[in-house]
Amino acid sequence: MRDLGIVLGAIFLFAAGAGAQASAGNPSGITPTSWNAALGMSTETSYAVPVASTSDVTSNKTLYANAVTSAPALATLAEPAQPAPDPPQYVRSVFQTYNWEAYFGYTFLRFYASPALTRNTNGVNLGVVYYPGGKWFGVDTEALGTFGSLLNVTEKFVMAAGGGRVRWQGPRGIEVWAHGLAGYSHFLPQTALGGQSAFAFETGAGVDLNLRHERWAVRLAGDMVGTSYFQTHQYSPKASAGIVIKF
Repeated sequence: MRDLGIVLGAIFLFAAGAGAQASAGNPSGITPTSWNAALGMSTETSYAVPVASTSDVTSNKTLYANAVTSAPALATLAEPAQPAPDPPQYVRSVFQTYNWEAYFGYTFLRFYASPALTRNTNGVNLGVVYYPGGKWFGVDTEALGTFGSLLNVTEKFVMAAGGGRVRWQGPRGIEVWAHGLAGYSHFLPQTALGGQSAFAFETGAGVDLNLRHERWAVRLAGDMVGTSYFQTHQYSPKASAGIVIKF
């Protein structure tokens, strides 16, 4: 009997140690068999709960770090592109339009006294133009005086005329114009072929080139002067160059 008690005691101690180890591995005391039984499932069915491995955790940490690092760059790419600013505009020069223009310059006139007799004369001409309201059409006046030699005698030709002028204003203060004038002329010396005075007209065109100062310009012009002396008609070319003052 004593030996039987020792054997039963050893079996009891072994069983108690095994139960303690099972309780330590599953603190809740729930086994797959009891869980399945509670859910009404077959005790032969088992479900494995996925557990993240060490490599998965490391991979997720790397992906999170990359996402955090690239977030500013992605935010920058998501922002709409700003339009490029317009290039600065520079005003090179602005020229005011004036109502009055006064001109003084040199004039060369090739005077055709007759078809077979021509003389080169030199002199000056003066002019004033008024543009009402600074528009494209103006009232033009001009006085001309040239000197030369005809048959070894000093000759003089003067003319005063008035008319109209049209102009076109281009960039940088350039002004292109054309005019037509009619008036009175006087010629010296007196000859036996006719009188000293006659009707005269002038038509031509020119260009005014502005200098640095907007009130000053250089004028270049070409005209044809028509007169009636010596019982014939004269059509004499004229070229002039001078200074224009605007006010």
